[in-house]
Amino acid sequence: MNLTEIAESLPAYAKDLKLNLQNVLAQQELTEQQTWTTVVACALACRNETLSRAILAEASQKLSPQQLESAKAAFAIMEMNNIYYRFRHMLSKDEYANIPARLRMQAIRMHGGDPVDFELACLAASSINGCEACIKSHEAVVREKGVTPEAVVASVRIAATLHAVAAVLEAPQS
Repeated sequence: MNLTEIAESLPAYAKDLKLNLQNVLAQQELTEQQTWTTVVACALACRNETLSRAILAEASQKLSPQQLESAKAAFAIMEMNNIYYRFRHMLSKDEYANIPARLRMQAIRMHGGDPVDFELACLAASSINGCEACIKSHEAVVREKGVTPEAVVASVRIAATLHAVAAVLEAPQS
């Protein structure tokens, strides 16, 4: 199933999602590469096989192989980091905050793609995973690198829309 078929398969109650899916893939605030890097990381973070397969197929036509791998790396590293840093943040205890993570995170520096696009994808994936600490950290990095607030919000719109589409695809259809 491709993205058009996914959008067409959404039930009537999810009409807004169908329209939003089209819109978030063509936001003026993001470059095409930023959009598709974020879309890949978010689709994978949503854990819906149908959506992920469709996104990966289309993204392979829009991103270089290195940038596609960078998007996948953003997804993978955020799946780990969001759990770890959300745990530390939720407890808010110095005794945990002062213990080194001792988790390999070289993908953050060695992902092979555009650094700003990688950070936007990490921010959006962290939004799906609900990690306040990672959201704040990656938002600060992209803002420091000159990303506008509008582009930050555009990346999170992608996350919100893909998360909702994945949820509807998983919901019982009766």
